[in-house]
Amino acid sequence: MRKLTVWVVFPALLIGPVIAFVIFGLCFSPLTPKHPVSLSIPPGSSFSSVAEKLRDEGVVRNALALKLLARWNGQAGKIQAGDYRFSDPATPEEVLNRLTAGDVEKVSLTIPEGFTLAQIIERISEKGFGDHDKLMHLAYDRDFIKSLKIDATSLEGYLFPETYLFAPGIGEEALLRMMVAQFRSHLDPQLQKKAQTLGLTLHQWVTLASIIEKETGIVEEMPLISSVFHNRLKRRIPLQTDPTVIYGIKNFDGNLTRKHLETPSPYNTYLNRGLPPGPIASPGLAALKAAVNPAQTKYLYFVATGDGGHRFSKTLKEHNAAVKEYLAQRRRNRKKK
Repeated sequence: MRKLTVWVVFPALLIGPVIAFVIFGLCFSPLTPKHPVSLSIPPGSSFSSVAEKLRDEGVVRNALALKLLARWNGQAGKIQAGDYRFSDPATPEEVLNRLTAGDVEKVSLTIPEGFTLAQIIERISEKGFGDHDKLMHLAYDRDFIKSLKIDATSLEGYLFPETYLFAPGIGEEALLRMMVAQFRSHLDPQLQKKAQTLGLTLHQWVTLASIIEKETGIVEEMPLISSVFHNRLKRRIPLQTDPTVIYGIKNFDGNLTRKHLETPSPYNTYLNRGLPPGPIASPGLAALKAAVNPAQTKYLYFVATGDGGHRFSKTLKEHNAAVKEYLAQRRRNRKKK
């Protein structure tokens, strides 16, 4: 009897560690795919088919072990559809956690500061992230805009310039909502309070910021540009800013003429006092801040210096001299070429 016990117990003692080692290797040991794996999981996929795909692609060692682990953790019915990418070492448990968390492969979309609504929609559609006509329809749909709590006739100015990461197939409406949410996330209470102190509605604030954005790409200059516009608004002097005129010209060819400046348009700030009807582009955070934090100056004019910056003046006489100097410098530069 004692011999029988030995013959039963001794092999069990040997087999036990082997089984434990195998289980550890199948369920808890990390595995690195031989090459980056892109795996698409359609909605309604069974976990069994997903486990077999992961095994076939070399993401996990054994499909059965993955299924047993998923049942043990209660994750088998919780995987989310989407496009996943596997390239780094991962244990089966880590793979399961990614599938249940919906940690799908992200795509990138960059919207630069100063892009107009038309340019933003063009970029989204060019990248294949949405249908151009559907995006344009949503951008002007009163009910959709109202659902975003925006008091405007379009989303011009409210799609925040940023680099976005999101899952492919997000949908046009969800993408625009995300961009507006990003815009709102930058409107902290302190900035909103300053806008109210200056008597600016949200729409007026974004409109002014968009003009500042289009006038200069130098962040340090933005408060000075802002001061010029605030000083002119206070004195009821037309803003006389070219970017607004250009925005109001259909199919602008890049050549702003005197005729353009004399042609009536809601966006012609040479003929109309005050701000134009709405934003002319999407301002970045620096422009939004500058619009409600103007520098304390008496400047009423500015002109380009030819190197990306501007020269500021308090009087028309100073401004005319600055313009004359700028034109002379431009002629000299042309002769050098």
